[in-house]
Amino acid sequence: MKISSILKVAALAIPLCLASCHSKKQAVKDSVTPLTQEQKQEIELLDKIKENTQPSQFVTSKLKFSVEYGSQQMSLTGNLKMKRDDVIQMQLMAFGFVEAARIEFTKDYVLIIDRINKQYLKVPYKYVDFLRNSGINFYTLQALFWNELFKPGQQTVDNSNFADFTTNIEGDEAIITYEEGKMNYSWLTNHASGRIKMTNIAYRDPFKGNTQLNWEYTEFSKLNQKTFPSNMKITLTTPEKEVKLGVRLNYLGNESDWEPRTKVSDKYREVDVDQILRRFMAL
Repeated sequence: MKISSILKVAALAIPLCLASCHSKKQAVKDSVTPLTQEQKQEIELLDKIKENTQPSQFVTSKLKFSVEYGSQQMSLTGNLKMKRDDVIQMQLMAFGFVEAARIEFTKDYVLIIDRINKQYLKVPYKYVDFLRNSGINFYTLQALFWNELFKPGQQTVDNSNFADFTTNIEGDEAIITYEEGKMNYSWLTNHASGRIKMTNIAYRDPFKGNTQLNWEYTEFSKLNQKTFPSNMKITLTTPEKEVKLGVRLNYLGNESDWEPRTKVSDKYREVDVDQILRRFMAL
């Protein structure tokens, strides 16, 4: 099936289709057996993806953040601040100058602060259902924001991991997949540039239903002589709900003079995920 046709019919079904019809290819550079042309192409593609990695430890930007939850929609401006291997922080503003909310991902926890209603959520990743079911931790989120390949449970992907991925190349596009238990991960990439165009994470549960996270990169901007995703469309689908997020970045930079951890006031009340999401949508 043509890749263009797959995308038109159902982008979210890509990983499930490929997982059943492709076996893993052992493409190891130091193999005694001469590499096939297909294996060489796979290695070249994975090398190109790594070459796109941003060299700076910090990435900062002005932010436009949107949420669509059922019939409700919300749009806020703000700031995005990221420090590699440490934190992803989003400051969301109401009316352009009042901080309404803050979302902070660290290696240990997820923090969501609703400043308007003085409430917050701070929990390990395993206590947030859709993160746990999707196998998402801090390093997964970092790879998603930074447009990088990842392997669950690892901080980085190196050459020794390449044989664990399956690659299907057709023309100027390629799909990379990785499967582990009930989880299936896939990346739609540009073969020539190694730029990731879409990432899909699928969790399959025959009893409770499937969960999917689809992360699409629609625009890129120049940063440090490389490109960085500046417009991302994110769709989380669970058996109970669908949430759509939009992240648009402007004025990308590498500012480092900011506080990487947020302290929650004692005056704030702790709530669960659904409560804080409903409050967000009422802003």
